[in-house]
Amino acid sequence: MIREEMRAALWRGREGIAAGAVVAFGLWVAAQGGWVLLPFGLAVAAFGAGLGVQAWRRLRFAQGGAAPGVVEVDEGQISYMGPTLGGFVAVPDLVELRLMTLRGQRLWRLKQADGQVLLVPVEAAGAEALFDVFATLPGMDMAALLAALAPAGQGAGTGLATGEVMQVIWRRAGRGMSTV
Repeated sequence: MIREEMRAALWRGREGIAAGAVVAFGLWVAAQGGWVLLPFGLAVAAFGAGLGVQAWRRLRFAQGGAAPGVVEVDEGQISYMGPTLGGFVAVPDLVELRLMTLRGQRLWRLKQADGQVLLVPVEAAGAEALFDVFATLPGMDMAALLAALAPAGQGAGTGLATGEVMQVIWRRAGRGMSTV
């Protein structure tokens, strides 16, 4: 009954749609008036607006496409299983995150404290789960992360859109590493 493209678009935007429904419910409750319902409804609407901002960021982070391999995040561990590359990285052991281009494909370069590196395609299945992991990294600038992912002509003019081959997105302070 619903076209496949429309179903995919609705599924991709489901968090934003839910946030909009929470805002609408909050405004409806606030419109009922009264000393209790007005502040409660406005609080619910503000909560929905916060959810909407988060949904917008997640939507910008998720990249379309079909790179080979699967990304899984489970109990503080990122795993990538691809046809030729793969491996595991413990999130507490991460010391550096880079966005790089290799043979025309954009990859996350995750480096551990012991020097091991895991390359994860930005467009791999399940890569959108990395948004939550990256958000928990201490000192992570999510605006810089989203700007680096922006296609050419969008964002703040930083990142791969300006022709960089590899860009440092985040480094863990301490552990003998420079934050420059």
